[in-house]
Amino acid sequence: MAALQTDNLVELIAGKRTCLTELRDLGRRQLELIESGDMTGLLSLLAVKQKSLARLQRLEKALDPFREQDPESRTWRTPEDRQRCAAQSQECEALLGEIVTQEKHAEGVLVRRRDETAERLQGAHFAGQARGAYQGGAAGPISQLDLTSES
Repeated sequence: MAALQTDNLVELIAGKRTCLTELRDLGRRQLELIESGDMTGLLSLLAVKQKSLARLQRLEKALDPFREQDPESRTWRTPEDRQRCAAQSQECEALLGEIVTQEKHAEGVLVRRRDETAERLQGAHFAGQARGAYQGGAAGPISQLDLTSES
């Protein structure tokens, strides 16, 4: 039996769904790594995620010709193929929405952690300055403390 264009479409949509599922799962792991402060693990995961994003980009490019077609004019091998492809396409949209929400949440957590770290570093800097002042910074060592009152 001759191959139909829609056979390719079915395959591409299934691949897109698989890729988006992987990205969603990687996003969940990404959030765990951010929350635990494991930046080394996060960088490794982001490298893996980049490969999945590149694969998704290739799939989207391969789907471009189908975007210009009238869906009603496509010839399907079976009505079930058409229904399965439509269902997977809807799943892709839902996964994409979930991924966008995850990314926004992960970004918020990462920004919060960055700000907390900056505050701790600033506090450590101020503590270091205060310690330096008490240990004899620019004014020299404090050898005696005068606590007498003039009243």
